Formats: sequence, C-alpha cells, structure tokens
Amino acid sequence: MSKTKWKAEAKALKRKVRKLRENISAAAGPVAEAVSDAVTGAVTDVVKAAKKAVKPVSPLAPAAFPALPLIAGAEFAAIGAGVKYLDRKDVMLVRLAPGTVMAGAFTKSTTRSGCVRDCQTKLATKVPAGAGAAIVVNSGNSNAFTGKVGDEAVAAVTGAVAEALALPASRVFSSSTGVIGEPLQHGKITAVVPALAADLTETGIQMAAEAIMTTDTFPKGAAATIEGEGGKIHISGIAKGSGMIAPDMATMLVYIFTDAKISASNLQKMVDRNLNGSFNSITVDSDTSTSDTLLIAATGQSPAAELKGPSLKAFETALAGVMRDLALQVVRDGEGATKLVEVKVTGAASDEDAAKVAFAIANSPLVKTAVAGEDPNWGRIVMAVGKSGANAERDRLTIRFGDIIVAKNGWRAPSYSEEAGATYMKQAELTIGVDLGLGRAKRSVWTCDLTNRYIEINADYRS
Repeated sequence: MSKTKWKAEAKALKRKVRKLRENISAAAGPVAEAVSDAVTGAVTDVVKAAKKAVKPVSPLAPAAFPALPLIAGAEFAAIGAGVKYLDRKDVMLVRLAPGTVMAGAFTKSTTRSGCVRDCQTKLATKVPAGAGAAIVVNSGNSNAFTGKVGDEAVAAVTGAVAEALALPASRVFSSSTGVIGEPLQHGKITAVVPALAADLTETGIQMAAEAIMTTDTFPKGAAATIEGEGGKIHISGIAKGSGMIAPDMATMLVYIFTDAKISASNLQKMVDRNLNGSFNSITVDSDTSTSDTLLIAATGQSPAAELKGPSLKAFETALAGVMRDLALQVVRDGEGATKLVEVKVTGAASDEDAAKVAFAIANSPLVKTAVAGEDPNWGRIVMAVGKSGANAERDRLTIRFGDIIVAKNGWRAPSYSEEAGATYMKQAELTIGVDLGLGRAKRSVWTCDLTNRYIEINADYRS
C-alpha cells in the first residue's frame, strides 16, 4: 500500500473511531468507558504498526549497520522515554572513562539551541584533572528556540546525568534533535536516566545510533582501525541526519569515539582541518539546522603510545575517512533521495569560487529535480554556474556527466548525444563535473535528488 493511500485510510479509520467513541460515551458508565479506551488503544496500535510497515528505507542505504570495533572506555545505552515517539528508543547515553579528551564543531546558526550553546561553553571550560565525561541525546524535540525554559531543560538533563554517573556537570554534553520551538518535557528524560546508567555497555553503540534518528531511514555508523606504536587504535562513529542538511557545521548530529591517546588541542585541530572534506561539503536541501553538533571523544585506553609523528598522520587520515563516510551516509539518506550526486568543480580562480559554483549546482531545485527525473538537462547546470556569483567565462567552461563531455568551448560538445546522457542519469550514483578553466582551485560537494517523497516527509513532519 502506498503512503498516500495508507494515510487516507488511516484518517477514515480515525473518523470512524471518534464516531464510535461518541456512541459509546452516550451509554454512561465504567463498562462503556472501558470499551471506549480499549477500542482507541487497539486502533492506535494498528495505525502505528501500519505506519512503521510503510516507512521506506532509502534505496541508497548500506546493506546493514557496520560492525564497529569496541572502544575501551566508552559505554552506551538507549531507552524509550516517550519524548515524541511512543514505540521506539529515543534517548541515548554514553559514559566516557576518566581522562577522556573532547573536541567538537557546531552549527553557526544564530538561532542555535540551548544544547549547542551549552556544549560550546563546556568545551571551552578547563577540564578537571582525570575527569570522565558523558553525552546524552534525545530525538523528537530539538529544544531550540525555547528561551530560558530550554536552558533550564538542558541544565536538568545534564544535571541528572552528572548525578547518576558521579561526574562534574561541566563534563556532561547534550544534544536534542527534532521539532523546533516546542518546550522539551525534560522530566521524561530525567526519569529514565537511572535506567540508562544501569544499562551501559561497551556493545551498545548500534542502539545509540538508532535512538538518535528522526526522519532517518537507517542508522549510520563508520569505523577505522590503525596500527599505533605498541597496539591498535580504533575509531567508531555514529550519526543522524536526513533533512535540514546544509554546510555551516556540522549539518547533523555526529558522535565519534576513539581509544587513541591524543591531546585535546591536536584532536580539535584535526576536526577543523577535515570539516571541508566531509560535513561541510554535503547538502540535502540547503537548510542549516539549529542543533548541528559534532563531538569527538578520545578515551586514551588503547595500549598504543600517545600519537605523534607518522602515527599522528595515520590517525588523522583514518579519522578523516570516518568523517567523510558518515557525511556521505547522511546524503544517501536524504529525505526522499534515490540518487547520490557528487558535484566536482575544478579550474576555479579561487577556493571561494569553487565552493560557490559547487553549492549553486548542488542546491539548485531545478538541477536536483532533473536528476530525480533522470533528465540530462545540462542547461540547468549552466544556469547554476551563472547565478553562483563566481568568476566564470562561457568559452572556458567544460561540463561532464561522469566521463561524458557534455559541453565545452561555449556550447554543446559535438560528440555529446542525448541518449548517452539519459543512459548515464539512470545510475544511482552520479558525478557532475564542471571545469571553469580559470585556475587550479577545486571543490567537491555531495548532494541528492529532490523527489515527491521529500515534500511528503516535510509536509507531515509535525503530524
């Protein structure tokens, strides 16, 4: 059954239930009330089951959640608190060993959430010697644009975790994701903190990845292992993100854990250096969230020596790979996505111009809908280059679909055929190449197509 048909039938069923309840209520008494409640409960269960059954998984999703290596000093738990969702886990907790160092990056939105501001403050605060740390995340409500009430909710949740895990409150980091502008019923979260603390386990990272999902159709994970001096060093990361995805750091919620011995300053420098090659080079819909957060925790529990020299470089390469993998999984799960698109710009006069052209193409609704329709409408790419504001000259421009030269020297390439372009556009993964012919600067950006499903998801987001 299609989602549209299911929604229509669900609404009709709800109308019938309301009418039935009215009739039952007319027969006053405890029996009538019990029957009314039973009918409502049964119908609610049916609707939930049907909704879950028709939720499609992105065709670009990986075959399964990856096997992530255990990170010594990191424990995970997840639970259902009923923040918004009544039939799934929606809060996750991570406990990090004493001596853990943290780094992060966050949205630059001027309407960023209380959680983001709190995390930024705590990362800039001097760490008590030997202190551990914790991360608590809820889905279903972003606790953004909720004023002082939102700040109080952050304090209540992080305070409850600090008490349960015997940590300084300054070492408890939180995130919230979901609907903007609605007060977070933080009591639902604080009530389950003791249960979360009791369930912490090194093997619970997949549950944590599932608990932070909103419109995501699959949990996201990535990992790497390198040989350090004296032992292996592991990296495991999870992320959520599907819509409201555009660069301004970090474009989603991301939590990466490693057992490496590394200073907080070195870890932060690595994060900053690798943003443009990962989270700051993806876009689903050009909208930046109020809650975007990237936190990386290094527990220092690996038997390997502290990172330096070649091992430090090898670790950064591995970390960059995990960051890029998670970023591309978000695009693969873009709301309604059926195609992954790399926009590869070369030959720009400056890095700024390369980025302008890449994002103008990647964010264009006309380009993205053409991709959805498998239409090789390269004129829309010409349009996007022209509107980007970057330095570009018609007669120096070259456009490619994969290895197919579509246009060059100011007009369509003589060798190009519409049939070849149409055949290429049927692929699930595409590369749109643009060479400006003006310099050596380049930038790659990843996006997805724009389909009817995107409209359906966001039209119904709060229902």
